[in-house]
Amino acid sequence: MTHITLPRSVLFVALLVLALFPLAGSTFYIQLGAKIMIMAIFALSLDLLVGHTGLVSFGHAAYFGVAAYALALIAPKYQAANLWLTLPAALIVTAITALVIGFLVVRTTGIYFIMVTLAFAQMLYAIFHDTKLGGGSDGIYIAVRPEMTIGGFKPLDLESPVQFFYLALILLSVVYVFLNYLLYAPFGRALAGIRVNEQRMRSIGFPVFSYKLGAFVLAGTIAGLSGYLAACQFGFVNPEILAWHQSGVVLMMVILGGMGRLHGAVIGAAAYVLLQEFLSAQAFFGDYAKHWQLAMGSLIVLIVLALPHGIGGFVDVLLRRQGYSRALARDDADD
Repeated sequence: MTHITLPRSVLFVALLVLALFPLAGSTFYIQLGAKIMIMAIFALSLDLLVGHTGLVSFGHAAYFGVAAYALALIAPKYQAANLWLTLPAALIVTAITALVIGFLVVRTTGIYFIMVTLAFAQMLYAIFHDTKLGGGSDGIYIAVRPEMTIGGFKPLDLESPVQFFYLALILLSVVYVFLNYLLYAPFGRALAGIRVNEQRMRSIGFPVFSYKLGAFVLAGTIAGLSGYLAACQFGFVNPEILAWHQSGVVLMMVILGGMGRLHGAVIGAAAYVLLQEFLSAQAFFGDYAKHWQLAMGSLIVLIVLALPHGIGGFVDVLLRRQGYSRALARDDADD
């Protein structure tokens, strides 16, 4: 399986439903929808590494957190920052961080790669937790969301939940389309070859290290985009967003949705966030709601056992039965 994607007609319907959602949803559900899309961008970034390059990172939250902290540190204390300045700055800082770490960790493989990525993430966690730079364990508040101002004109007011929802939707769509085209391009085909047989790719002359480093930096930068948006939405950052359990959460999203499927990462993020909201609701479960992690873990185990290719793989099967087999995958011989 090199790359599986959904038919354009299905993607168009999904995009249309999301675009119309704010017209029917309350503020709470609009904000929840924006959170899901932010986490979907995060999951897409990790799926590029895990599902398409074969690099299982357990420190991916580091780049999510670095971008969030970059916004918090750059933004004025009581004024709105300029999104057109702070977003590129946050992404550049994140990309440089991923480049430096990637240059060191991409040389390792297997369990060593997992442990080294975790070690670097924990180092960054310690920097923000144990120093005044990141406000310690208390974190930093972002009092006002950044502004999208162009010559006095404001295309979107990010203080509005509905307009912030549309910004998240636009960026999710851009990331999805970009990764879809990238994975069909020669770069993506090379990543697929590296995932299947790295030694063979190296023997026929491919610069494997450069490809893996490029994928690592790109994945980290996209994770930074989701971290920036999360900081905008919640108005608060603390060291926990860089911790190992945050990396575990996004990895579970990818596994839940189905690795190697861009739509699987989106579905997995949505499923995880919605399950978390449901299982932690005291209105349904009372005092048992505080143990939602136990129920979540059990459900994920059951879903993975029942659906080896994740929820996204199950969706693929349903679409094939509806006659989408040719459009669904260009090359899924190994699926």
